[in-house]
Amino acid sequence: MQEDIIHSIRESIAVKEQLLKDPQLLHDLELAVLSLIDCYRNGGKVLFCGNGGSAADAQHMAAELSGRFYYDRDPLQAEALHVNSSFVTAVANDYGYQHVFARMVQAWGKKDDILVALSTSGNSENINLAIKKARELQMKIIGFTGSDGGKMSSLCDLLLKVPSQDTPRIQESHILLGHILCEQLEKALFPRF
Repeated sequence: MQEDIIHSIRESIAVKEQLLKDPQLLHDLELAVLSLIDCYRNGGKVLFCGNGGSAADAQHMAAELSGRFYYDRDPLQAEALHVNSSFVTAVANDYGYQHVFARMVQAWGKKDDILVALSTSGNSENINLAIKKARELQMKIIGFTGSDGGKMSSLCDLLLKVPSQDTPRIQESHILLGHILCEQLEKALFPRF
């Protein structure tokens, strides 16, 4: 068992080392931070969506922005689209689960807001329909996926593709990238010195 544990840790480290060697991903991560800064400076908000573990990651990132990250500061308007269980179950029942996030984007999104969409495969229908709805509303879309990018490759303004096809390793890296976004955003919007 211990060998399996060590192997998993090494695999996670190897993926993160690949992040450091990916100039396009690092560039896109910087552009994502700058987009979020502009969004908030212009009175916008950020909506997050994902399924399963990616829903948990979406909620985690939204909480870092709306609560706090490293230090006390004003809250930022950010929300994960799955947190209203009555809405999710009603829309899933009435329209189909694939429409849940698109309907929430339609209800809450506006021009110049940002949708952060997480899908390890990039092929989740409900995520891609939300992206299309965000595009209709002239929102900017930042995607988090695995190495392939799937259908999200052609739908997002910025796509952070983790160089892996292993879902747990991708999600571990999504949280790392999300924490970097939150840290840099907090520093830019709420400088301490």
